[in-house]
Amino acid sequence: MKSLVVYYSLGGNTQLIASIISQKIDVDILEIRPEKEIPKKGFMKFFLGGKSVMLNENPKLLNEKIDLDEYDTIFIGTPVWAGSYSSPIASFISKNHLKGKKIALFACHSGGGSDKCFEKLENTLLGNEFVGNSSYNSPLKVGFDDIVMQVHSWIDSVVYLYNTK
Repeated sequence: MKSLVVYYSLGGNTQLIASIISQKIDVDILEIRPEKEIPKKGFMKFFLGGKSVMLNENPKLLNEKIDLDEYDTIFIGTPVWAGSYSSPIASFISKNHLKGKKIALFACHSGGGSDKCFEKLENTLLGNEFVGNSSYNSPLKVGFDDIVMQVHSWIDSVVYLYNTK
């Protein structure tokens, strides 16, 4: 069976982590793309992102529905918005049947909230086995080598967990 990294990234932080994961281990990668993107800068990015989470919006995605049957392990990456996962990830989850998978979660933030985000994702994705999670504080602002080392360390622990179960 294969592994897949599914992620949404507004400002590039989550994309960086997804890219490091895909360079470390053999995985397919899928970037979630909403039909209508929110602004990448300024106050409106925070306002509209938070509003979409608070109102449980599921934006229309440009991505087609994907056949997840060929994947046994799925990494899901999201920015933290208002203490939760992003609305494009919510759309992906609602469009795709995720049951009986090994799930690893990663989140990027600029001020915390990842524990609540992971809790909400786990509650939404009941019926799966969670093999790890990791959060990253503004990884584009941290030294590249430091982020690579953090992600590699996490991946090593996740790979160990899902290979021993």
